[in-house]
Amino acid sequence: MNSQANGNLSSSKAAGPAGMSFSYSDTLMVEVMVGTPPQKQRMVLDTGSELSWLYCAKKASSNPPPFDPTLSPSYNAVPCNSPVCKEKTADFPVPVSCDDAKRFCYFTYMYADGTDVEGKLGSDVVNLQPSSPTAAPLRIPGVVLGCASSALPGTPGLMGLNRGALSFVSQLQTINISRKFSYCIADRFLSADSPGVLFFGNSPFAQNLNYTPLFTIALRLPYFNRAAYSLRLEGIKVGNSLLPIPKSVFLPDHTGAGQTMIDSGTQFTFLVGEAYAPLKQEFVRQNRGLLMNPMGGNFVFQGALDLCYQRPASAPFPQTLNPVTLMFDSAQITVDGHQLLYQIPKSSEGSYAANGMVIYCFTFGNSDLVPVEANIIGNHHQQNLWIEYDLQNSRIGFARARCNIN
Repeated sequence: MNSQANGNLSSSKAAGPAGMSFSYSDTLMVEVMVGTPPQKQRMVLDTGSELSWLYCAKKASSNPPPFDPTLSPSYNAVPCNSPVCKEKTADFPVPVSCDDAKRFCYFTYMYADGTDVEGKLGSDVVNLQPSSPTAAPLRIPGVVLGCASSALPGTPGLMGLNRGALSFVSQLQTINISRKFSYCIADRFLSADSPGVLFFGNSPFAQNLNYTPLFTIALRLPYFNRAAYSLRLEGIKVGNSLLPIPKSVFLPDHTGAGQTMIDSGTQFTFLVGEAYAPLKQEFVRQNRGLLMNPMGGNFVFQGALDLCYQRPASAPFPQTLNPVTLMFDSAQITVDGHQLLYQIPKSSEGSYAANGMVIYCFTFGNSDLVPVEANIIGNHHQQNLWIEYDLQNSRIGFARARCNIN
């Protein structure tokens, strides 16, 4: 990281009414109040998608229960003739549809992992609860949301935060908040349920940020996500060694495939095969004295993390691994220490973890195995960073920070 700033964010909690806390395990989960009277809802923060949605149902089958639009007189279904249905859904991965009576606007939203949600578009009041006890809730009327007929595993709702017209941050313009947001994810290694802090509007930590411009392509290409937060990745280092990867590998091809995106909704970081292969080789070479005998191709975690090691459960974590640095224009992300290896849950290890052994996997994966034709920087490598998404100036800022807000 170019910036060496280290700020304790607990002093920033009262910086504005739009600041709120979230929990972090594999995803970033925030609580919001939706409807009139307000119903408490949990939503995953996802900078990789546009549509915000809630699981809608009358039966209280979870805690908090699903959103029940029939209990909220401020809820309105989006009609088919609305500009929201006709124009603002242009970047949805699947076109919206209408019922036979041409009254209501229906969506099916598909994700890169093959999952999808579907339901009816609607709008309602959303209240954001600030992390400061002295700040008033931020009330946002008429937020367009998907009212989903079912939820995804581990995802009771989702707050879409990309650059699309219907993303949550784009809709904040209705209350004159600047089109930017920022967050800081605490170190999960220090806490099983690490906290974080999220701000909408101007960042209280902006003076320490190093910015890199967002990467855009004017043409509509089939595999280029125009609404994503795309960056220009310029190189990768292991320790002090710059990998011999041609810069063309980091650029989208003629179809748009190969862009580099930062995504809070993805856990790990994935690189296209031409970038991942030399990274894997060099990481193994430089850390051979600390990490002996990779497991080989028989064990692949989550379909793409294929560099894994068996270690005795009693062995200390190797603290002096050579870091990996992702290099951008005017900014960089350095991944070091325990963020380089992820201890696989025992439920995923099977017979590989016999005889008091545990498995650690390198936290960079091969996107060709998923398959996703892109480089994706996931939330695991966003820990201990203050990250600002500045849509107004088409840039992203990074700074090292201690993200605990306790």
